Amino acid sequence: MSYFAAAAVRDEGEWSAAEVNLRGASDIDDVADRLRDVEPDADLSLLFVEADDAYLVILRLDEGEDLRIFGSDSAYAEESRLGALLVGDLKTSVTGLEESEEPRPSTGTEESEQPAVDPEADPVGDADILADLGISAQKLLRLCAHEGMLPADVTAEVCQVLGCADEVEELREV
Repeated sequence: MSYFAAAAVRDEGEWSAAEVNLRGASDIDDVADRLRDVEPDADLSLLFVEADDAYLVILRLDEGEDLRIFGSDSAYAEESRLGALLVGDLKTSVTGLEESEEPRPSTGTEESEQPAVDPEADPVGDADILADLGISAQKLLRLCAHEGMLPADVTAEVCQVLGCADEVEELREV
């Protein structure tokens, strides 16, 4: 399974980005340490892990502490060792939603033959991971579930809102 892992870190209001090598990571704490190593003094560190144009995992550290994780689909844990490492220990339900809210948007209109979202997707972890940065749990879930949106598209849209899109995009061009 191939992956792209990009760290976007904010220190004193300025964003920078770096690719992170996750090969050989032994556990989630090792992954968090690799994220911390990008910029040890960062106010905010985010790691976007995109796998096989199918899965997205977002990790967040605030001032190097309190690791929070969101995964677009729990199936990633069954698909690869890295997926199991990143989201295997997460509950199969999403946190960050009110009880009355649905974790996924509707599946399309009567006119469309294809559903608007992947009904098989089972997001896990903390969907509220970016709420204080302008991406609500509902918006993140809609982005991840929208038909035709690849993990790279979701990362690009999130980074656009955060103000670090150019920095992350430069990593793809290398």
